[in-house]
Amino acid sequence: MTTQAPQSERPGHGLTVADAMDLCDYQIADDSTVDQANDILHSADIEYLLVRGHDGRCEGLVTRIGLHPFLARSWYTERTAISATTHQRGPFAWPTMGLALAAIAMRIKHLAVWPVVDEDGYILGVLTADRATGLLATGPLAPVPLATAPTL
Repeated sequence: MTTQAPQSERPGHGLTVADAMDLCDYQIADDSTVDQANDILHSADIEYLLVRGHDGRCEGLVTRIGLHPFLARSWYTERTAISATTHQRGPFAWPTMGLALAAIAMRIKHLAVWPVVDEDGYILGVLTADRATGLLATGPLAPVPLATAPTL
């Protein structure tokens, strides 16, 4: 007979990706060039861009580090589409996913940022590993420090 731990004893119980996700203001079409992506990354001083397809659905996430091999050859960046680069692709997180599960998946996949999409694949935002870890550490079941009695 298998028994499960009571719901209240599971870490992060009740927290979902929706509780931790942030909106992402910067997106780029998958047919945009590496040069265009690099310009946006530098002018906005950001580390990543969400990539969307022609239909508006999330295609992945491109980072500054991921563009470095293409930027080494400047003539190449003018012609290379983001879709031809090596960048983070699905599966993606969804808002109803448990935050503890998402944090584990991010750790296993070595992701610092994970796109969050709706059931049709449209971009809702991003989940960062730092934010997920922080919320899980201070979530409803995190240890609460005991108040110390004043000394006389």
